[in-house]
Amino acid sequence: MSRVPVTVIGAGPYGLATAAHLKAHRVPLRILGEPMDGWRTRMPAGMFLKSTPRASNISAPADGHRLSDFRAARGRPPVGDLYPVPLAEFVEYGDWYQRRCVPEVERSTVTAVEYLRDGFRVTLDDGAVFGTRAVVVATGLAPYARMPTALAPLADLALASHTCEHTDMSVFAGQRVAVIGAGQSALEGAALLSEAGAVPTLVSRNEQVLFGTPPPTDLNGDRPLPARLVKPGSTLGPGWSHVAFSRTPQAFRHLPDGTRAHLVRAVLGPSGAWWLRDRVRGRIPLLAGYTVHHAEHAGGQIRLRLRGPNGSTDTLEADHVLAATGYRVDVDRLDLLDPALRRAVRRANGGAPRLSAGLESSVPGLYFTGLAAADTFGPVLRFVCGTGFAARRVSRAVATTPR
Repeated sequence: MSRVPVTVIGAGPYGLATAAHLKAHRVPLRILGEPMDGWRTRMPAGMFLKSTPRASNISAPADGHRLSDFRAARGRPPVGDLYPVPLAEFVEYGDWYQRRCVPEVERSTVTAVEYLRDGFRVTLDDGAVFGTRAVVVATGLAPYARMPTALAPLADLALASHTCEHTDMSVFAGQRVAVIGAGQSALEGAALLSEAGAVPTLVSRNEQVLFGTPPPTDLNGDRPLPARLVKPGSTLGPGWSHVAFSRTPQAFRHLPDGTRAHLVRAVLGPSGAWWLRDRVRGRIPLLAGYTVHHAEHAGGQIRLRLRGPNGSTDTLEADHVLAATGYRVDVDRLDLLDPALRRAVRRANGGAPRLSAGLESSVPGLYFTGLAAADTFGPVLRFVCGTGFAARRVSRAVATTPR
């Protein structure tokens, strides 16, 4: 069985950044996966990123690989915080980054990772098997998609689905779609549904649907000095707390479990981007303060029984239910990891891996990055701007571990 020092599983922003930084440390590696696959096949066409352009850079060990560099290479003008980044442009940027920084990506799917006494055995979809000393799991969001229990019977009938299952909202044209959630995915999904000819209704357990505030200027440095002192800029947005979460994620891991879990959910929690407000407000019906406590399919249509404020109830009829209910990290949902390996990983807060300062799990040589590391290092790991911190930490830890 052939062996390689490090294997990176996943070729999205976190996997690509990790591989690029490992190469800078001269660590031989294999990186497996379809470049930008989650962004290409798990997000709807017509979507825009919630993060600003300067918060949408995939980290590289050398200059010249930022989103602004990609735009310049394509002859496009500079943009600032008032520019929503289209999904199609970000995918194009990721492909450009991959060709320049990590051309050795292997477009293969990992089907199994087993723990051996001196490393890991990796099996690919074509049956090939090889050994590796370390594994970096950068599988993105899809394994952790959360479907509410009440909707499980409908999901089994293909009458309910998660937002990550759709790239084309026009398939719902003419249908009544109940969209469950109040975050960016729910609000933008509802807007895209409406614009594609569907009839969406938002159902939110929050009693208010929130939207961000438009940046006052295109560049943070153009804001008046007093405003910058009160609310300094950061990749997560203005404010001292956002500065702390974006610049010192290494300190986040020392907080108590419950505090970390709350902050990961609450910081930049359910809300829509400022540019989304006019596409939702006054255009899409909203049932605020309601949760789905029962769902059934009868007479050719879906009936959702809703529980609202002060014990009130309501019923919503629909042709399909779209769950924009986010993601919940649980190592047990990573089917590519052998069951014995999953059991060996120490967990926190519902199944997220406990990680060292170098993003290593309790299993020596097994690393997690991206959303799976957010429980340890905070909300910055939910966004592309976290690739710098994560890639530097993982590559340094791997490069300095005795072989």
